[in-house]
Amino acid sequence: MINNQPVVLIYRSQLLPPSETFIQSQTAFMNSFRPYFVGRSRIPGIELPDDSLWVANKGGRLGRLEELRFRILGPSSDLMKRMRALDPKIVHGHFGPDACEAIPLAARLNVPLITTFHGFDATLTDSALQATRQGRRYLRQLPGLRAKAKLFVAVSEFIAGRLKHRGFPSERIRVHYIGVDTEKFRPEITTERERQVLFVGRLVEKKGVALLIQAMELVQNEFPDVELVIIGEGKERKVLESEARRTLKKFRFAGRQPSSVVREWMQKAMLLCVPSVTASDGDAEGLPITLYEAQASGLPVVAFSSAGIPEAVTHEKTGLLATERDWRQLGAHLALLLKTPSLRLEYSRTARQQAEEKFDVRKQSAKLEKIYEEVISRCASGSKRV
Repeated sequence: MINNQPVVLIYRSQLLPPSETFIQSQTAFMNSFRPYFVGRSRIPGIELPDDSLWVANKGGRLGRLEELRFRILGPSSDLMKRMRALDPKIVHGHFGPDACEAIPLAARLNVPLITTFHGFDATLTDSALQATRQGRRYLRQLPGLRAKAKLFVAVSEFIAGRLKHRGFPSERIRVHYIGVDTEKFRPEITTERERQVLFVGRLVEKKGVALLIQAMELVQNEFPDVELVIIGEGKERKVLESEARRTLKKFRFAGRQPSSVVREWMQKAMLLCVPSVTASDGDAEGLPITLYEAQASGLPVVAFSSAGIPEAVTHEKTGLLATERDWRQLGAHLALLLKTPSLRLEYSRTARQQAEEKFDVRKQSAKLEKIYEEVISRCASGSKRV
């Protein structure tokens, strides 16, 4: 990477959760901009280069105090000195609450701020936000974000619609699919598929795993040798494991796994199921990265027609969609593909083609850099339109 490239500051309050490989992947394929990560603290998860990273909390009691100071008072003199030396041209906040934290940083640097909304940050109901301290803080900060950010990037048309519903100006909303590395995730023709239905994701309400377990009970009544493999962690794991033990013949909970292991499972499973639903607090998917990865891997997908999912899964073309929460229909779709190799092959091919054309991270990162350039240019010219 050429060091004289213009710098984009990537802001995420915690750098960087293991589930957010999509942020790292997006920046890894930038050619025109140099990413530099800024946040309040480091957490166990995705490794980032030390020379492209600043966090307020560097450890210990003093680090915690610096993090608190940053959150209350904004950028420190140390941060501003370092950032001015980098001469960044734009700040890109991932998730709405994080972008709110980045407003003072962008303002003091006098550079534009853009925000990517991924899901909960656009879909949680006001009542759900009011129920937590963090949510109430976010609600208070939203008017400032609406007024000060130059562009709101939605990961799907569905999220764009939710932003409009929340009062974000439509002329400053842009839909941009993040994408996936289609060279890393690709079909492995030498690997024989096993009779497994795979799920990858956090074990929380909106991921719909309880409904998947119900669907798999139907599937295993017809195909008792088919195993359900669940990769991921979350607060619902114990309850889900108990239900699986009660109703299923073959299953395993593999816990959280690195991207390399997920890729291996996608090479050998027969189907991926994405049973996501709208949760009771309004939380809904933007567009799960798991979908991109499966389609790039040639792994057929069965999902609920929920939130942004139909933007990646076209029913009876690149996969099968069931009515949201209809677990019987979900089970029927899984069973149909398990017993119909020709359909699996057809969906594998069409989904891979779509991934290459529409969701390749190289193409999508280049488009994102064009967005950066457009926002920077318009701000420099004094135009309010983006």
